Amino acid sequence: MAVAKQPGENFPMMPHPGAISGVPTGLEYLTQVDQLICKQIVELFEVLTGWECKNKYRIMNSLNQQVFYAFEESGTCHRLFCGSDRGFTIHITDNFQQEVLRIERPFLCCRGCCWCAEGCCKYPVYIKDREGNQLGTVGMMNSCCKPHFGVYDNDENLIYEMWGPLCPCQCVCGCTGDVKFPVTNVKDNTTVGNISKIWDGAFKDCCTKADTFGITFPMNMDVKHKALLIGAVFVIDFMIFETEDDN
Repeated sequence: MAVAKQPGENFPMMPHPGAISGVPTGLEYLTQVDQLICKQIVELFEVLTGWECKNKYRIMNSLNQQVFYAFEESGTCHRLFCGSDRGFTIHITDNFQQEVLRIERPFLCCRGCCWCAEGCCKYPVYIKDREGNQLGTVGMMNSCCKPHFGVYDNDENLIYEMWGPLCPCQCVCGCTGDVKFPVTNVKDNTTVGNISKIWDGAFKDCCTKADTFGITFPMNMDVKHKALLIGAVFVIDFMIFETEDDN
């Protein structure tokens, strides 16, 4: 797998905390954070032409230091003709350009919907560590109208649920607040975190598809679970917000 060159050589980087026993290699950064910002990089060619480019993201901490860099691998025809329904692989690399996570969504002819989001219709996304070990999956869950997502461990046990608002849109006409997806622990029904699509302003919202997401979770959360919530960001982006751009 070729590692994409990261734009912006002078971007501030989060220092590596060093190897930690029991933590998958490359995920040591996650032991030091309780908040991340995932910011999609604006592609000038896409803005000017409307042609869907491979997505690229910076994942930063609360000090605006880059923790990870993420880039999409997908087929040109899938991007042009399937839009947000395309299959893809998101490679997440550290500041040494070493892959630490891989997020894979196979292409499916039948896109999931809230009414029948079971089995393959939940549009599963698989999150793997740098060794290729699967950490878990994220997918849609049944609901009447509201966006509903589930986070599963590697044994397909549901560990977290996320419900979005009935109308998850943002626009200059008044819906300028952040769109929140609270993360609920299914064991005790407590809220343990949140994923939010952050309002970036009218100009960026109207002229680009580049979105910004915030993730919060407890500092002592299992780093594998933190990695799964990072994967959930891309699921929510493609299933909800890139779909709106397609329309």
